[in-house]
Amino acid sequence: MELSDLLDPVSTAVLTMELQRGVSGDLAALPELRDAAEAINLSARAGQLCAAARTAGATIVHCTAEFRPDRRGSAANARVLAAAAELNGDRLDRGQPGTELIPELLADPGDLVLPRSHGLTPFVSTELDQVLRNCGIRTVVAVGNSINIGILGLVLVAVDLGYQVVVPRDAVVGVPVDYGDSVLDNTIALLATITTTAELVATWS
Repeated sequence: MELSDLLDPVSTAVLTMELQRGVSGDLAALPELRDAAEAINLSARAGQLCAAARTAGATIVHCTAEFRPDRRGSAANARVLAAAAELNGDRLDRGQPGTELIPELLADPGDLVLPRSHGLTPFVSTELDQVLRNCGIRTVVAVGNSINIGILGLVLVAVDLGYQVVVPRDAVVGVPVDYGDSVLDNTIALLATITTTAELVATWS
């Protein structure tokens, strides 16, 4: 299928994954992830993609993480979740600056923001799937971090739910960077259409 067919704006949504100040922005608790994102200019590319998608008429959904200060309803049932809760402190508590979207996204009132308070991926036990179906979405474009868990999980579940998935390889990041590249080439490439920010922007021009 041609990229232009996959990316019909009427049926396409850009899903940004945890592009928040407290994850990969100026308040990030994980310097390695923040530095990897900065090295590939992730914030600017994500903003460019969102701007092009809005202009074309595609849907933008910001998938964020935020928690109650007492963490009630949020399980630390994986090592990474327990470590993140300790490392992040109150950065991702509701109402804290760390939950805000990075400014480069130039968030628009027409964008959708769907926070989750548990788990590792944006589809499971959230309203994301139903919202996308209500909007007539058939293709999702995965943008953000990290390839290690969040982006990989997003892609796997989206495919299981019947969506076409597109991943711009220069607008997602993992740590170490070479590991993220390996996951893209050896796993995600089997599930999704791999492209670049420039190709997406050109398609929506």
